[in-house]
Order: sequence, then C-alpha cells, then structure tokens
Amino acid sequence: MLYAALAYIAWGLFPLYFKRLSDVNALEVIAHRTVWSLVFVAVILAVLRRWAWLGPVLRSPRLLATCAVSALLLSSNWLVYVWAVQHGHVVEASLGYFINPLVNVMLGFVFLRERLRPVQWLAIGLAAAGVIWLTVTAGRLPWIALVLALSFGFYGLMRKTAHLGALEGLTLETLILSPFAAGALIWWTVQGTSAFALASAGDVVGGGGGHLAWLLLAGPLTAIPLLLFAAGARRITLTTLGLVQYLSPTIQFLLGVWLYHEPLAGARLVGFVLIWSALAVYSAESLWRSRR
Repeated sequence: MLYAALAYIAWGLFPLYFKRLSDVNALEVIAHRTVWSLVFVAVILAVLRRWAWLGPVLRSPRLLATCAVSALLLSSNWLVYVWAVQHGHVVEASLGYFINPLVNVMLGFVFLRERLRPVQWLAIGLAAAGVIWLTVTAGRLPWIALVLALSFGFYGLMRKTAHLGALEGLTLETLILSPFAAGALIWWTVQGTSAFALASAGDVVGGGGGHLAWLLLAGPLTAIPLLLFAAGARRITLTTLGLVQYLSPTIQFLLGVWLYHEPLAGARLVGFVLIWSALAVYSAESLWRSRR
C-alpha cells in the first residue's frame, strides 16, 4: 500500500516539476524526459543484470509494433500533460485522470468484450453527464481531459497485450522514442534554442543553466514512481489499487485550485461533482464485489 501510495503521490506532485520548466518548450521537455528516462532505466537494468528479455523482444516484430504504438500513445499523453500544466490547465488535466478508470472500463467493453454491470453503466452515464455539462457551460469540449484519459486508456490497453513488466516496458518504449528525441535535441542545440545551448551561452534566466539541472532529473522522476507502482501493484488487490489511484488527480486538482488559483466557478464545479459521483459509485460497487 505504501509503495502504491508513494507512486500516486509522486505523480500527483508532477505539476510542481513541470511548472518549474514553464520557460522550456513542452516538446523539448518530453524529449529530455525520454532520453534521460532511457539512461536511468538502462543503468537500473545493468545493475540488476536484467537484459535477457530484450533479445526475444527485438526478434518479435509484432511485439515491437505493439510497443511502438504504446510508445506513441505514452509520448502523446506526456506532451499534452506537460503543455496543460505549463499553460495553466492543471485542474482540467486532473479531470482526465479522474475519468481514466471509467474510460478503461469502456475500452474493456469495446475491445476486450468484457461485460459491464448495471452499476458500472450508471457510473459511466454520470461521468458522461459531467463531461457534457462541462462542455455546455464552457462552450468547448474539455479536450485536455479527454485526450489524457483516452491516450492513457489506450496505452494501458496496448500494454495489456504486450506482456512486459513496468521497467522493461518503459525501457523498450523509450528505446523506440529516443532516436527521435535525441535527434530533436541535437537539432535545437545546433539552432541555439535548446536548454543546453542556452546554458552554454550563459543564459541562466532564459531557460539555461537553472533549467538544465531540472531537465536531467526527468529520468529518475519518471522511472522511480513507475517502479514504486510496480512494487505496490504486485502486493495489493486491484480493488485497493483502484482506490489508491485517485490520490494523483486529487493532489493535482488541489494544486490547480489552491496553489495556482485556476478558476473553478460554480457551474464548472457541478461537472466535477457529477464525475466524482460517478467515481464514488464505481469504487463503492468494486469494493462491495471485492468483499463478497
């Protein structure tokens, strides 16, 4: 429980990290996150001597294709999330991770032919009503929340069929993305616009030296919560894990409202209440069935 809670608390505090990098383009932040995550997990695998899985995976075109799709979904999720935090949409980003469990249920129904129970349909209906309400009151779809929920939902669906551990999966995904990320970083550095270039030019204020150290932390900050999650998920029930997962969006929501003072007018709050009600119904039903 402690491992899982620490993982979700760390993910919930991510806005503090990405807000610190608001002067760095979100795409460059993701490129750094990809490269330094690969370096970090490669060091861990080297220490643990856990490279035996890589050979068979590289000889499996189908598995590589699946992981390539999951890597694209993961990087898209990262990019939208970082952009949202940097541009003052932490509350809407938290909404995406609130509704993600219900998106997972729907994806299981559509793609895995899992049967939904009546209470699950009720929860999905309440969440849909919340999204519709937010769309009507704001005059636009809450696209950040929907993109985050759908991209992470489909990412989970792809990983479900890939049969790789958390550490191995992240290694392969970042291995696939890193040539593109490293090429982009080299190009931006040559052009003189990257954090590396600004640091070498002595431009500490404009995203240089100060940001460089933060960008280098992207690797461990990405991998450590994932390892904590994997350690926790193996030791507690899925129902318990499903309840603990709400720590992350709750922390993000509180940061957005109380620390960053993002607007949460009465009409908008109604949409959130509908979605929270959906999660309460879904979680209570899951807990009841687990105890039975």
